[in-house]
Amino acid sequence: MHWMAWAVEHQRGETREVHLLVSAGVSADEPRGPVMVNLLLDRSGSMKGAPLAAAVEAAAQFVELARPDDFIGLVLFDGVAEQRVPVCLMDARGKRAMTDALKGIQTGRGTALHQAVTLGLKGLQRTLVPGRRPQMLVLTDGEPSVGPDAPEAFEELGHELAKANISVHALGLAKHYVAEILDGLTLPSGNAFEHVDGPEGLSEAMGGLCARLFGHAASEVAVRVQPSGLAAITCRHSYPTVLEQEALVATVGDVSKGLARLVLFSGAVLGDGDWSIQVHGTAKMRSDTRHTRVEVEEVSEDSARGRLVLGVNHELDLVSAETSAWLSLARRDLERAEEQLEDAEAHLRAIVGLNPEGLPVRRHLERLGDLRMAVERGEGDIPLLIRRAQSARAGTNVSQVIPLQAYRQRK
Repeated sequence: MHWMAWAVEHQRGETREVHLLVSAGVSADEPRGPVMVNLLLDRSGSMKGAPLAAAVEAAAQFVELARPDDFIGLVLFDGVAEQRVPVCLMDARGKRAMTDALKGIQTGRGTALHQAVTLGLKGLQRTLVPGRRPQMLVLTDGEPSVGPDAPEAFEELGHELAKANISVHALGLAKHYVAEILDGLTLPSGNAFEHVDGPEGLSEAMGGLCARLFGHAASEVAVRVQPSGLAAITCRHSYPTVLEQEALVATVGDVSKGLARLVLFSGAVLGDGDWSIQVHGTAKMRSDTRHTRVEVEEVSEDSARGRLVLGVNHELDLVSAETSAWLSLARRDLERAEEQLEDAEAHLRAIVGLNPEGLPVRRHLERLGDLRMAVERGEGDIPLLIRRAQSARAGTNVSQVIPLQAYRQRK
């Protein structure tokens, strides 16, 4: 594991603030072990035609990239969930079973998502792959219509999965799935759901997830921070956190090769006194739990690292304001939407002024451009764009934006 931590002191009015950015990464040449994934594929009626064809193609792409020592299973669900292929080795026999199961899938009626996830959990708990964390990948385009349908039920299920040490990933297709449900399933294990506008984007989205799933190198990654001289310290990202005596511990989930995890902490300095922060990192790699004391480097606001720390701080505020603006627009509260858009644009201007390396400025510009047009003209597919913004917020808040270009280069 490669750990780094940078702290910036920033004057905000009369308050001295400290922002601490911790990075947990694994080098791209780190050898990977076998992966264990149960793939849950929605075949409800709304998936008929191009969506189902694209989903099957994406699943076939996933199977094709698997090594003979990887383990993959397949759950199909409409109004009823079925473990069509048990979690098994992807040797010639296993790949043939997956390929045959993906042929001729027919759509049905209803969406038993809760039942499918519960069944996927049971399928993963029947097999042990030493040193590997079981993972679940959910692909759906609709809201549940059979069984529990409240976001709270799925959040509870997400915590149950995380407690069982299962990492959950999800792809939400188009504009009818419930973002809060996918968020509830994925966030407890330190992940975020990915939004896909339509069938044509599924292959690229699956490619990005392949980079993460097949590049999995460390699990149970956690950051422990113990401040001194601060009034309080808060984890700005949405990772699960717990208090541990005088320290705050954030569980950031799994780390894949070449895809570092970031987590930002912020706090106000007490008076005119000095401050310090102790940082410890924990990660499990190949069944070995490693503990590291991370040296905190204090950097200036105008340094490259300092601008990155402040840029991440503004980015978290930007995506939160953007998502809130879309929701206000959906409620026809144009005045509130305009205020939230202006807030998001102010944070974007701050990011542009900082010019930090690694933040997706162009992507933010494009999304806020769509939002500005919708606010001023009332144009655009608002349900679709709301889900796109909710996915961006979820992904940014757990540092899960996938560098697709890097994935393409590796291919």
